[in-house]
Amino acid sequence: MDAAFLDELRGLVGAASVLHDPLQLLTYECDALPHLRESPSAVVLPASAADVQAVVRACARAGVPFVARGHGTGLSGGALPVKGGVVIALSRLNRVLEVDVENQRVTVEPGVTNLEITRQVARFGYYYAPDPSSQQVCSIGGNVAENSGGAHCLKYGFTTHHVLGVEAVLPDGEMVHLGGPLADAAGPDLLGLVVGSEGTLAIVTKVIVRILRRPEAVQTLLAAFETIDAAGGAVSDIIGAGIIPAAIEMMDALAIRAAEAAVAPNFPPADTVLIVELDGPAAEVAALFGVVREVCSRRGATAIEVAQTDDHRQRIWRGRKAAFAAMGRLSHNYYVQDGVVPRTRLPEVLGRIRRLEAASGLRIANVFHAGDGNLHPLICYDERVPGEADRAAVAAAEILSYCLDAGGSLTGEHGIGADKSRFMPQMFSPDDLDVMQRVRLAFDPGNLSNPGKVFPAPRLCGEVPGPYRRHPAEAAGLAERM
Repeated sequence: MDAAFLDELRGLVGAASVLHDPLQLLTYECDALPHLRESPSAVVLPASAADVQAVVRACARAGVPFVARGHGTGLSGGALPVKGGVVIALSRLNRVLEVDVENQRVTVEPGVTNLEITRQVARFGYYYAPDPSSQQVCSIGGNVAENSGGAHCLKYGFTTHHVLGVEAVLPDGEMVHLGGPLADAAGPDLLGLVVGSEGTLAIVTKVIVRILRRPEAVQTLLAAFETIDAAGGAVSDIIGAGIIPAAIEMMDALAIRAAEAAVAPNFPPADTVLIVELDGPAAEVAALFGVVREVCSRRGATAIEVAQTDDHRQRIWRGRKAAFAAMGRLSHNYYVQDGVVPRTRLPEVLGRIRRLEAASGLRIANVFHAGDGNLHPLICYDERVPGEADRAAVAAAEILSYCLDAGGSLTGEHGIGADKSRFMPQMFSPDDLDVMQRVRLAFDPGNLSNPGKVFPAPRLCGEVPGPYRRHPAEAAGLAERM
């Protein structure tokens, strides 16, 4: 990177807030998907929205690409740096700006953690509904970029359903305000366009979120099953009975084993456990909970554990929330995939994943939001063993093909990022991709804001894409040999 440009950045935010030493840059060369790595030319640590605006303006003038980064917990390579570019790390923008309980909203900077919003309003009887497993450490800015969900998204929706407005810096450095304090702002839904755009349209510097009142009653059940098909049948029957739980989560035996090693939730021995949570008015919850118990028993549950206290409920959820990180107890490395299938196709797709596990020789743990069919298979591998990382990447690609075959999606909440962009032509037509790219270019004609993400490369308007870019291991024929 040009020395004069680095000096300009230092002049904007202070020398201590511009990292350039290769050792300092190591932290920023990937997000939580470590098999994709790239070292940026510099990392800037702005302390305010004005700093972000100044840095983006400088990048726009110089034609330097930039990537916004939250807390680095993303799992799709969304914050992967661009060679020769700048990472704008937003971790210092971490203030809670306003807590407005009367109007059920909170205004925060993007570096505030997801769970911190609930901590701020819990004493008033409120909470923030989206709850990714990484909610203790993931940032609201990252949640907005990826449209994150969590265990309770079945009933309460994703980040986009809880964001009222944002302040954002466009790729040319202009500051804009989209949405606002009201639930339904007039005009085109530009806010909905930015949420989930993975940093390709703007850098969010302020977020207004809505908070919800704590429900009168919450009841949580853990059911153990001898097969994943039986647990999947229970999920279909619960939804088919007209019940919309706050959450329905499933974990298979390998994921249970990892959670037990990490946080000891004391789950019963099982091939699969199902966690079902209902919330709402006490009388309604009590009546529907009886139906859920009956369904689980009828589907052959070998054990049913009902949380009797809040601590008991937290223990059950601690086991589920720890599942991703807990895999480190069982495997040197693991690759988290994120695809969606219709609920009724869950048994079929999970069966294919288990056959893939046997064929690939790699252990695959399954943890997922069963209510909306959002799968999170964790593919275990050891990067120290030659070829295993490639085999894991091929297995992850194969799982995505299963999701698409079943009429599902490439992502439920982790985003496309750099990891899955090559699969976009399998899900979208050339015309679909053209429209998306035209929208992106309307915001960022210079292609400077998080370039190389979401869209297959090269991707120009009017281009007819060929087959997706294959991982080197796929090209070598490893997929066929699995």
